[in-house]
Amino acid sequence: MNFLIACGGTAGHINPALAVAQELKGRIPQCRVLFVGAGKELEKRLIPASGFHLVNIKMSGLRRSISPRNLLYNAKTVRNLTTAGIKAENLIKRFAPDAVIGTGGYICYPVLKKAASLKIPTVIHGSDAVAGLTTKMVSGVVDRVLVSFPGLEKDYRVPEKVVFTGTPIRAGFNIEAEQAAKAASGAGTPLVVSFWGSLGAERMNTAMAQVVKLNTENRQFAHIHATGKNSLESMQGKLKRLGVDALSPDISIREYINDMQAVMAEADLVVCRAGASTIAELTAMGKPAILVPSPYVTNNHQQANAQQLEKIGGAVVILEKDCTGGKLYEEITKLLKDKDRLKRMSLAQRSLAVPNAAGKIVDIVLELCRNRLTSERKQ
Repeated sequence: MNFLIACGGTAGHINPALAVAQELKGRIPQCRVLFVGAGKELEKRLIPASGFHLVNIKMSGLRRSISPRNLLYNAKTVRNLTTAGIKAENLIKRFAPDAVIGTGGYICYPVLKKAASLKIPTVIHGSDAVAGLTTKMVSGVVDRVLVSFPGLEKDYRVPEKVVFTGTPIRAGFNIEAEQAAKAASGAGTPLVVSFWGSLGAERMNTAMAQVVKLNTENRQFAHIHATGKNSLESMQGKLKRLGVDALSPDISIREYINDMQAVMAEADLVVCRAGASTIAELTAMGKPAILVPSPYVTNNHQQANAQQLEKIGGAVVILEKDCTGGKLYEEITKLLKDKDRLKRMSLAQRSLAVPNAAGKIVDIVLELCRNRLTSERKQ
């Protein structure tokens, strides 16, 4: 069998796609999986590194604010869309997929729309609590719309197509890993893990430098913080200006956390953004969290994601405009002292977990393939 997966732009689109691809290969070892992206840097780095082939079709998005520059950009997008549709059709006819899966990004629009017009089974997965533009645009033509939070049927034109599956996550983010890590480490100094995404965030790293300073003075918890790309030197400068000349052995500042599964498993509290993949990983491990949603994303979807956890008691949400190092440190130390609350937060997080989201998606895809085959035989 052949499966075409369209995704693009961010890790929140790419990582779920990779999880689905790995599930497909696990179920059908001889199947062929081909990724199609829009040529973004993260796609080119993550997808081949996971052992999958990638084809790029040039595609850009829409800018919603009106300005001469944005109007020119959107005109370019319209041209790209026409070309992308032709290239998508050629790719689909050449690869002959049994099903086409989209996990977000503008590239999903031409690929899924063309596949649906050719009567190929199609699904689109939306990871966020707010439906993305592309997901909404193709929801009328695909066979299934897969969502990561319950109760989102009303957000789509054809509610009966909507299926709650959760968000597929990378291997190693599960309660078994968390329990094993805790058993190995034993009781001791609580560990806080913080990160703002692979690109970091200047304002939030400034706040985190203040947290590190306060913790260096008071030694309340062990701390691992990832600054994000090209921000490690800047973070070190911030700490030096705050008078932190040397870190204690239990405080680690890194550019990336490459072994995130293992590090998060040991954490007592996680401080981070509220991207959909991060939310799914937190719920899978049952990790209490302080979430600072990025205000720089479309439709403010990270705040909507964070509120899903806040309303069930799994996370504390602080808006970036209200977030200072002092406030973060105060909230961290308050939570770490309240062990009962941390346990309640952990249980609340797990209540939203979907341990085998990738498996559920593959079940749906294979059922659509069987239905198509049955229909063709009847004809």
